[in-house]
Amino acid sequence: MKKVAVILSGCGVYDGAEIHEAVLCLLHLARQGAGYQCFAPDKPQHHVVNHLSGEEEPGSRNVLEESARIARGDIKPLTELKVDDFDALLLPGGFGAAKNLCNFADHGADARVDPQVLSVCKDFAAARKPAGYCCISPILMPRVYPAGVKGTIGTEAAVAEAFSAMGGKHIGCAVTDVVEDEHYRVISTPAYMLAKSITEADIGIGKLVKRLLEM
Repeated sequence: MKKVAVILSGCGVYDGAEIHEAVLCLLHLARQGAGYQCFAPDKPQHHVVNHLSGEEEPGSRNVLEESARIARGDIKPLTELKVDDFDALLLPGGFGAAKNLCNFADHGADARVDPQVLSVCKDFAAARKPAGYCCISPILMPRVYPAGVKGTIGTEAAVAEAFSAMGGKHIGCAVTDVVEDEHYRVISTPAYMLAKSITEADIGIGKLVKRLLEM
């Protein structure tokens, strides 16, 4: 059985992992016979957003504890992720990827990736093990792979420009498709960067997971 490490960034589109994307990733992995283990950084999240009002609110939440809601408690700290134990890596999107896994939401093209996240992603890249990035999480790719890595966040011009400014080669992509960099063995899909419904997000994520397991 192929085994995939999944990195979550909290719980909820505005301040954590996008729940639909995360669940679709896990569902497609399971349907295609792959095992998976969820991980998340054990640290405070960037901020807390009320998902009903869309407004930031006082308080602090832990990325690992919030991610455990999606993983039904079956989750480990990112420090315990060892590349040798897995065949591939998968990162769903959500603003948590741009706020908790890196600081792109605040710093744009000058973004830095959380050191633990960067180390793990680089380990998979160095081991030539395939990786999949969904939605906004591909913004990490230019920090993980050498200059010129191909990826997509869909068609949003400002984020595409930032991806390119960070050293990546951005390729526009429909929500129902994927972009693969065969040299670096990494694949990406726009998901809710473009999706208007869960069914649209499902098509691209399904293709990504299928290809990830083939790789």
